[in-house]
Amino acid sequence: MNFAVLASGRGSNLQAIIEAIKAGKIKADLKVVVSDKKDAYALEHARQAGIPDVFISPKDFQDRESFDRAVVERLREFNIDFVVLAGYMRLLSGYFIGQYPNKILNIHPSLLPDFKGAHAIKDAFEHSVAVTGVTVHIVVEEMDAGPIIKQESLPIEPHDTLESLEEKIHKLEHRIYPEVIDLFARGHVEIGNGKAIDL
Repeated sequence: MNFAVLASGRGSNLQAIIEAIKAGKIKADLKVVVSDKKDAYALEHARQAGIPDVFISPKDFQDRESFDRAVVERLREFNIDFVVLAGYMRLLSGYFIGQYPNKILNIHPSLLPDFKGAHAIKDAFEHSVAVTGVTVHIVVEEMDAGPIIKQESLPIEPHDTLESLEEKIHKLEHRIYPEVIDLFARGHVEIGNGKAIDL
């Protein structure tokens, strides 16, 4: 199975994925890393690992779908079977999702459906909840609403700061995302009736 990673930022989840591939923990081939940000450090992680990296500027397109069409066109050049989002800060269009139905994974730093959106760790911390966590799910058109493949909880300790909580969440992400990607690539995830089942 061939997959692509879409990333917008520093690429810490991407680096965890690359390391898992090198260690034989992901039985799939990462063929390309695509970013919508020219200075995303994720592209540098790709270069250092010898993985093709592609920058596509949203400014060159008049709307979200035309941008996504350009991304999909590049993915087709690499015969991509499924897509992994790793800190990709763009909502995917219906067109993109339609090209890879039930084949786009995302990791979100909360126990969905709680704390959807871009500031989930901060939101959980400020709401003083006792437990938060991480969710890996299938991407659908509605934000952070697709079938959940795996969730793992994490207690928020009284001494935690926002920074320490972020660090713990990221460590958890780096552990479970490669696990789920491998399960998915080996056909151990079944999706139906709006649910994902780990086989």
